[in-house]
Order: sequence, then structure tokens, then C-alpha cells
Amino acid sequence: MSEEVPELPEYAERVLEVAEHIPPGRVMTYGDVAEWLGEGGPRQVGRVMALYGGAVPWWRVVRSDGVLLSGHELSALQHYRTEGTPLRQAPRGAEDHVPRLDMRRARWDGGAAASATTDGRAHT
Repeated sequence: MSEEVPELPEYAERVLEVAEHIPPGRVMTYGDVAEWLGEGGPRQVGRVMALYGGAVPWWRVVRSDGVLLSGHELSALQHYRTEGTPLRQAPRGAEDHVPRLDMRRARWDGGAAASATTDGRAHT
């Protein structure tokens, strides 16, 4: 007897689809993804990424202040450096000395590549 895999909630599928379309070297904030989808908010997107984001480029969905995901800084940093994502040096005296994302340069607005997501709806 085979065990059924629970179906992914539709909202989660849509969030993960957007994450998959963010180009290497670019990021979207949790709020950007929610705005793009036209529903939910940063917390809902964060929850989806925490529960289901391991199979997509999770490091491309980020906090709006550019601080790297707590507990995953080194893994994310490796991805950012490999992809050439713009970073800013850690502030002087910062305990962890971990760079932040340069949100002004790294942030992606969704562009044409993501227009195929979200059931063909245009981003407004």
C-alpha cells in the first residue's frame, strides 16, 4: 500500500513558482513576492518558504533590509557569491561580519521572465 504525498497548497505552489523565476544574481523580498501574486503578505510568503522552499532557490527570496536568513547565512552567502549577487560589507563592529545584500542593486522587479507565472496574469 503506497502512502499518498499531501498536495501542496495552491498559494504555496504560486510562491514557489515565483521564486523559481527570479534570475541568478537577483532577489525579491517576501513582500515583493506577495505583491506580485496580489495576495498574502510577507509573513505568508516567509511561511511558505520556510515549509516548502528547500526545492527552489530559497536564497533569492529575502528580507527587505538585506540581512541574510538567520541560520543559513553561510549557505546563502555561497550562493550569492557564485551567482554574483550584489553585496554590501558588514557594518564596522558587526558581531558576525556577514555582508548584507545590496538591495538597491540586487532587487528584481519581476520583469518579463516572470510573466508566465501566476496563471498568466500581468503584474500591476
